[in-house]
Amino acid sequence: MAITKGIKLVAENRKAFHDYFIEEKYECGIVLSGTEVKSLRQGKVNLRDSYVTIKEGELWLIGVHISPYEMGNRFNLDPMRSRKLLMHKSQIIKLYSTVKQDGLTLVPTKCYFSNGKIKVEIGLARGKKNYDKRDVLAEKQAKRDIDRALKNKNR
Repeated sequence: MAITKGIKLVAENRKAFHDYFIEEKYECGIVLSGTEVKSLRQGKVNLRDSYVTIKEGELWLIGVHISPYEMGNRFNLDPMRSRKLLMHKSQIIKLYSTVKQDGLTLVPTKCYFSNGKIKVEIGLARGKKNYDKRDVLAEKQAKRDIDRALKNKNR
């Protein structure tokens, strides 16, 4: 099978952008079984309510739901199992110290194919307060109203 060039977005975690300020983003690989890869190719993944934790010097992706592959029969694994993320040791150590000192968290923001390999983008995130969320919603509504008014004026 030929390796396709470029990036194909599989899933995006929009809730993470609503609940957190994403300060930095990192790309890492993920350890999957064959049937999970086939499910990802069909786009059957849910990143909502998932997070990344660091255990014993390794990154683990927790709470991601990858639906079982229909033709996978006995080779299908638990859809909610923890999955290991692949990243350089020095980057993991840097992330660990940042998370512990500053009280930040790691959340997955995207899952995509890059040159035939599955990648997960994780973000170093700081939680939003309720008033921050309301401010963002008010800005979006104001922008929508302005665009609507300009559109009606140009008619």
